[in-house]
Amino acid sequence: MSKFSLEVLNRCVYPYLRTSDPDVLLGASFGEDVSLTRIQDGILVSHIDPIVGAVKNIGWLAVHVACNDVATSGALPRWLLVLVLVPKQEDEGLLTEIMRDVDKAASEIDVSVIGGHTGYSSNLDRPLVAITALGTLVGRDPIYTKGAQIGDHVFITKGIALEGTAILASDFKKTARRLGLSNKDIVEAQKLMNKVSIIPEAEILAEQGATVMHDVTRGGLLETLLEIAYLSSVGIQVENNLIPAPPIVSRFSEVFQFDPLKMISSGTLVATIPPEKVDNAKDRLLKAGIFFSDIGHITEGEGVVLKKDGEAVNYNQINCEEDELARMWDLYPHDD
Repeated sequence: MSKFSLEVLNRCVYPYLRTSDPDVLLGASFGEDVSLTRIQDGILVSHIDPIVGAVKNIGWLAVHVACNDVATSGALPRWLLVLVLVPKQEDEGLLTEIMRDVDKAASEIDVSVIGGHTGYSSNLDRPLVAITALGTLVGRDPIYTKGAQIGDHVFITKGIALEGTAILASDFKKTARRLGLSNKDIVEAQKLMNKVSIIPEAEILAEQGATVMHDVTRGGLLETLLEIAYLSSVGIQVENNLIPAPPIVSRFSEVFQFDPLKMISSGTLVATIPPEKVDNAKDRLLKAGIFFSDIGHITEGEGVVLKKDGEAVNYNQINCEEDELARMWDLYPHDD
């Protein structure tokens, strides 16, 4: 599944999402993945995300992905509303598996399922799960995608293309073997899914004064950086050789022919950190055992400059409609 382009969103979606409610602090806005609503003792943080690009562990993944977005605002997720649609009325086993996985993920990050909807639709060829995640901010300002400041350092955690590689290893096993990957490769790639939560590092970096936090979802790291640059009205300069890609990601990207910079990667957090906060932020992440890399900095200008092998490549175009995992679903049939 891909997003609509920014041009389509501006023409067909955003004109119809106006509100005059003074308690809506942040409504629908491109690149801002949460809504913020004033409540009696603070701010309610809300987010909804659908998952249709995976089959295995879809309920577990959906919970983590939605809660990640709440965490990027600086809030801890607390409550979930769950929508599950399966293809056929007879898919009770699939429904049970999805709900069991939802419960497992909710327990892992200590959130509560407070409602939702389950059903079936013959128009679906694989399950759809959408999670609304909610949290609160009290006594702390929210962190926006538009908050990057010139001079900030750009951190990313864990590496790139984590989620997309894990999904290929789980849902495209036969294709992976046919392309030359071993069973050991497949098992190693599947384990990347265990890295999908960014809540621990988001909590640390929020406390350390991060000006932006954004998890890397559709469009991958490059699209995430472009959104930050666009919304913050800044440029971002990145050293390609500092961007960590686990070796198993490199092996999968080579045989499946996808670009790791453009592959969905829940589990990767991008954060911009003021210069005076960098040392403390690094120390806290190291003490928590969270792998990270300082890959660049915020500059004047616009777009993203990627330095590689002595050359600089400029990226300025928002392409949120492009998605490498969706392209994999088009190229390779679901085979397991």
